[in-house]
Amino acid sequence: MSFNTFGREFRFTTWGESHGPALGATVDGVPPGVAVDEGYIQQFLDRRRPGTSKHTTQRREADQVRILSGVFEGRTTGTPVQLMIENTDQRSRDYGEIAQAFRPGHADITYHLKYGHRDYRGGGRSSARETAARVAAGAVAQAVLRDLLPDLRITGYMVQMGALHLDRTRFDATAIGGNPFFLPDATAVDRWSDYLDGIRKDQNSVGAAIEVLVEGCPPGLGAPVYAKLDTDLAAAMMSINAVKGVEIGEGMAAAALTGTDNADEMRMGNDGPIYLSNHAGGILGGISTGQPIVVRFSVKPTSSITTPRRAIDRHGHEIDLITKGRHDPCVGIRAVPVAEAMAACVILDHLLMDRAQTGGARGRIG
Repeated sequence: MSFNTFGREFRFTTWGESHGPALGATVDGVPPGVAVDEGYIQQFLDRRRPGTSKHTTQRREADQVRILSGVFEGRTTGTPVQLMIENTDQRSRDYGEIAQAFRPGHADITYHLKYGHRDYRGGGRSSARETAARVAAGAVAQAVLRDLLPDLRITGYMVQMGALHLDRTRFDATAIGGNPFFLPDATAVDRWSDYLDGIRKDQNSVGAAIEVLVEGCPPGLGAPVYAKLDTDLAAAMMSINAVKGVEIGEGMAAAALTGTDNADEMRMGNDGPIYLSNHAGGILGGISTGQPIVVRFSVKPTSSITTPRRAIDRHGHEIDLITKGRHDPCVGIRAVPVAEAMAACVILDHLLMDRAQTGGARGRIG
């Protein structure tokens, strides 16, 4: 089994490599009659697209999406939606020297140990280039959610880059789309820019932390034990390239809290329960509470740097290796739209599963 498919009721299979002719996704389980076209999907891809600022890889890809099937006269037909994005700016020559070598921090060595044969040009399937296909699939999910849950909002943003942290007292959601860091604080953009410039000029890279906020999610999505909503969200985020840790709500910080601090107390409101805090991140027992869902994850520093690193080749020889090519000094920046796409796919998948099992019925309180 190759495990290139994600989801249950709403599912997508990605295909293609970093330096192949194209990549894309086959999206299945899409309800019929949903308005979607290439222009709608493109707006999501443009947010992830490389080469849009000096802070990302200078590989120039238009990431122009084509819909090959599953949409007729601007609406989904209920059949698989096939999406394709051509690769137009590959420089495979940059990777000739690593054909026989294993780059530290990369999947080169594990791919070799598992398969005995690998596409060394940009990492093949292990490249973050694959995430363009996920964003395209996520755009289809967003189109469906727009119809089924019109009040739902999925917002991703950076909360940390290396030594720099978001000042949450200055949180401004309107600032996120106005800077290259997806940073919800316009006053901090210049400082973050200068910091990353210094990292890049030192021929180095830096890690990051991203938070995704899902607002307007109804209660009742998810299931006990093996189909928990937080389990699937965590798996979705962990599947993104370079992600090394995921947390929901308080996450790891909950280890320092007491029960009285951590419990989300409740009162009864006119329209149902009111939670007095949200340490759980909008999910209890694997099922959504109706509160905002908060997912946070860390991204390791980009492993491709031009500072020499100790490595080995496939013959077992010890070498010093410089990774050439065009790489992100902070890969976490472009992980933001990918995380939003994966969150959309998970929420839609669980919404469809819930409708299949319960018909949308809910337990009454009061």
